[in-house]
Amino acid sequence: MIDEIRIEDLGVIGRAHVRLGTGLTVLTGETGAGKTMVLTALGLLLGGRADPATVRTGATGAAVEGRVLLAPGSPALARARDAGAEVDDDGTLVVLRTVGAGTPDSPGRSRAYVGGRSVPQGLLAEIAEELVTVHGQADQMRLRSAVRQRAALDAFAGPEHAAVIAEHATTWAERARVQAELDDRVARGQERAREAELLRLGLAEVERVAPQPGEDLELAAEAERLGNAEDLRAAAAGAHVALVGDEDAAEVGAAAVVLVEEARRSLEHAGHHDRALADLAVRAAEAGYLLADLATELSTYVQDLQADPARLDAVQRRRAELTGLTRSYGEDVGAVLEWARGASDRLLDLDGGQERVAELTAQRDALDARVRELAATITATRTRAATRLADAVTEELASLAMAAARLEVRVGPADEPGPHGADHVEMLLVPHAGAPARPLGKGASGGELSRVMLALEVALATAEGSGAATPGTFVFDEVDAGVGGRAATQVGERLARLARGTQVLVVTHLAQVAACADRHLVVTKSVADGVDVVTESDVREVTGDDRVRELARMLSGQDDSATARAHAAELLAQSVGR
Repeated sequence: MIDEIRIEDLGVIGRAHVRLGTGLTVLTGETGAGKTMVLTALGLLLGGRADPATVRTGATGAAVEGRVLLAPGSPALARARDAGAEVDDDGTLVVLRTVGAGTPDSPGRSRAYVGGRSVPQGLLAEIAEELVTVHGQADQMRLRSAVRQRAALDAFAGPEHAAVIAEHATTWAERARVQAELDDRVARGQERAREAELLRLGLAEVERVAPQPGEDLELAAEAERLGNAEDLRAAAAGAHVALVGDEDAAEVGAAAVVLVEEARRSLEHAGHHDRALADLAVRAAEAGYLLADLATELSTYVQDLQADPARLDAVQRRRAELTGLTRSYGEDVGAVLEWARGASDRLLDLDGGQERVAELTAQRDALDARVRELAATITATRTRAATRLADAVTEELASLAMAAARLEVRVGPADEPGPHGADHVEMLLVPHAGAPARPLGKGASGGELSRVMLALEVALATAEGSGAATPGTFVFDEVDAGVGGRAATQVGERLARLARGTQVLVVTHLAQVAACADRHLVVTKSVADGVDVVTESDVREVTGDDRVRELARMLSGQDDSATARAHAAELLAQSVGR
């Protein structure tokens, strides 16, 4: 619920602090005292459009701050935290809206803050949608909407009905997905056939060449070796001579193996006298073994290395085949093999196209049957609920100065079925006996529509088993327009009844309505420097004799009339006794 609202420099309000509470709170005051600005401030907190013209004359900008108490686990609380808002341990969320005055050439900017974090204006509207329902002359378009009327009926029908609608919406979405895939496969039949043929040709080429993993790298190395066989042979032979000497030469003393052996013997001889030289002699022996092994491997390499033009030609031809594949299907043989695996999978999918079309067709038909079954259930439930809702609202209207009025809720086939079913829901009002039933937007005045909205909210909030998610706060403006006397008392009683389970804020000019409130706030105006202004002290809660005087003023225009005060006291006593 909304705990409190602080307002600065908005319209006639210089500074105001409005404390709200549970139950029914009424806001009263003289015409022009600033009640409308309180609702304007509330609208700003709820994400409404900011109008720089509402900024108080002479001020640079207006600010509205609200403290909202959120229930643990509520969607509004989760949405606020997702936006980075800080929430107090008790679930209190601070919401701030500022509006700059601006100039004719540069309109003032509006900013929104939730829990200390700057957020888009739309986020306020998202949070408000879960928390507050506003009913006023400017908000009556909501009830005129066929979508809203259907939603109200569905909420009244109960949670089991809501579960069927949810299943219908899910099935409807799945049916649309299946149909889209089916349409795509049928429309792309020729294209898929061409793609399959190209894949077959490519896979046949890869199968013919039959590349092996890493084969291109191995062949490149072999080609390099065969193409430079003579140079490789000369290098290996020269190294072999350097190690062991040339057998055809007269002397071999300069060979590395011989020199290392001489060094070993010299060190070994001297090593008898010094352990360090003995260790070095061991290392020299190890070097000799390594050189001998190297010489043996070089000799083998020279003997095995043969210039083989035929083999080189075969290697080059094989590399040319592999290059043909890599130009078309990948940068190397590994990529070609990966492409072939993917192409095989894709070809299986394409070749199974007709089977998939048949499978999708059967799946769609099954979903169609389920959609029709669920839609029929929804229609039946809505039809039964429509009668109960119409009766409940009509009963409420009888107590709201519309005794001869009757609400009709009609459920008929929609022009096009949708995720919510195949029904068109329409609410019509019969204002008096003998009058034709007309849609709410055409057959009801503003005051009548306000009372229909109140009757509907009471019916939804009090219906047994209703699936309606009752918001934390209701705000009513002009709900008592065009009524008086006993009807006004009935309006107040209905508002009080609605407030038993939620917070209700009502702006009213009727004492009968105000007398039913749990809390009565009065807005007055002061004069500062010759200008009307509402200050902190001008928005106050009235109790006891002060409340009786305010009710007397509302009844007769004179708060000092003994007769009016007696009537006001009687109204209060009657409201307490109900």
